[in-house]
Amino acid sequence: MAQKIHFNNASYLTSATKLGECPTDIIAEVAFIGRSNAGKSSAINAITNQKSLAKTSKTPGRTQMINFFALTLEHNLVDLPGYGYARVMSDTKQSWETMITSYLLNRDALKGLIILMDIRHPFKESDIQTLRWAESYNIPVHVALTKSDKYKNGPAKNIFFSVQKQLKEISPTSSVSLFSAMNKTGVEQLQDKIRAWLTQNS
Repeated sequence: MAQKIHFNNASYLTSATKLGECPTDIIAEVAFIGRSNAGKSSAINAITNQKSLAKTSKTPGRTQMINFFALTLEHNLVDLPGYGYARVMSDTKQSWETMITSYLLNRDALKGLIILMDIRHPFKESDIQTLRWAESYNIPVHVALTKSDKYKNGPAKNIFFSVQKQLKEISPTSSVSLFSAMNKTGVEQLQDKIRAWLTQNS
């Protein structure tokens, strides 16, 4: 029987720079990906109710490794390097892209991908490419519109419905929700999505 998932029990496991360094014997994991400064680390901290599990930074592009966080002995959360940061040196950027692609294509334990998009700047070209790429390889995707606290409820919902409509055209199988690490909007919904992916074959 699979272990019950309690997000607040999450702990740092390890970091990897290539697929061969990733943890073994993992049944299922969900990865977080998005543009630099989209709020990946803040989202992981919010859903695990921990202030500094994933290191946050005001400097875009700081996450240079694949970071693994254990929920149970069999389930992980994964923080992938941010994409789309122009100031990263081209050779480093290419190295990141190779590492991320290798992980996404070859990691059997990957059950779903959370794409973080800043609600103020949704559907940047790199986001669209990631969505289409994941769709083509049948990787389940959920889009979290981060920093939704930057808008009042009405405008935030308007953006949500607009994104939902566009998403159906780009990646019909993907879902979307509003999210804010600041006021905890969408935390339970994201937890439910992750839990469903991690336990779908249990």
